[in-house]
Amino acid sequence: MSSQYHDPANVNNPEHAEHHIVGPGTYIAIYVTLLVFTGITVGAAFIDLGVLNPIIAVGIACIKATIVILFFMHVIYQSKLIKMTVGAGFFTFLILLTMTLTDYISRAWGRW
Repeated sequence: MSSQYHDPANVNNPEHAEHHIVGPGTYIAIYVTLLVFTGITVGAAFIDLGVLNPIIAVGIACIKATIVILFFMHVIYQSKLIKMTVGAGFFTFLILLTMTLTDYISRAWGRW
């Protein structure tokens, strides 16, 4: 094989990039982090914060989803194009969530 066809930066074939190997310590740290955020979610459920309860619960769920997307789906080690695609999907989810919560808050519950 000739060296003129060698592509060290994997510009022509980014799917042939080197795979990143994640050690068990990283997975244990992520597991503990997700357990801590689950505990925070349970603790927040027992505190009466009024209308902020669902907002805080969804915020914590978004943080946990981001951790899962970045580390378990290995997005953090991927190219910028894949990161942008995942970010666009997450941004679309946040827009839909915002529109749903805006509709929910704007209704006159019990005033008719």
